[in-house]
Amino acid sequence: MTDPLHTDLLALAQEAARRAGELLRDGRPADLGVAATKSSPIDVVTEMDIAAEKLITGFLAERRPDDGFLGEEGAATEGSSGIRWVIDPLDGTVNYLYGLPTWAVSIAAEQDGETVVGVVAAPLRGETYSAVRGRGARATGARDGERELRCRPAPPLDQALISTGFNYVTEVRARQADIVQRLIPRLRDIRRSGSAAVDLCDVAAGRLDGYYERGLHPWDLAAGDLIAREAGALTGGRPGERPSRELTVAGAPGVFEPLQRLLEDFGAWHD
Repeated sequence: MTDPLHTDLLALAQEAARRAGELLRDGRPADLGVAATKSSPIDVVTEMDIAAEKLITGFLAERRPDDGFLGEEGAATEGSSGIRWVIDPLDGTVNYLYGLPTWAVSIAAEQDGETVVGVVAAPLRGETYSAVRGRGARATGARDGERELRCRPAPPLDQALISTGFNYVTEVRARQADIVQRLIPRLRDIRRSGSAAVDLCDVAAGRLDGYYERGLHPWDLAAGDLIAREAGALTGGRPGERPSRELTVAGAPGVFEPLQRLLEDFGAWHD
């Protein structure tokens, strides 16, 4: 049964992501620079990250003033409605800073702690991915049009294309590089896009067989995780656990399981 509330939340998330995506795409200053750093000098925030989050939270708060917010750039309110918006206004900030196209706006709505709506807009791809819990995942885009998303049929792991990402703390990056070195001989190849949200949507769209990363925050994965699951992918963390900062894994059934086992054996969850 279709929940009218979830339909309304989806429409709001899509519109907020569209507006923020247009701001980021069309308003990027030629002299864009770093406004602040976070976990390390290479973990950057730009003025556009901050502006996009203000746009999204302002738009949503005007229409749903009782909702809570959790945003990468500081939005944090409890709310009283049972709905919380989890927002990454610019996932792939370093790509954006350098003028690379792989970045996205990610917005998820949680109801009583469970993600029920996810939207990821990738303006320079001309695509938006969305999902409602129990209703599947869809994408719209100039290249492939509007379509239902389904993950790829699983190949053997040694023929799987897997994406990952790296932490901004030097010691953690070195450990992650060691894991990649051990994984590569067992896979078709590894990709590194620079946006967790886009990677999860690429699993959903059948452009990747799997994805893993350590160190993600809720705003990095909330929308993309739902989109991947609604497209038929499996997601999790360490065996028996949900995706978390410790480890996030996604993949087509048949790829997810052996990839997760390898990552556990290699200690990918450990710094």
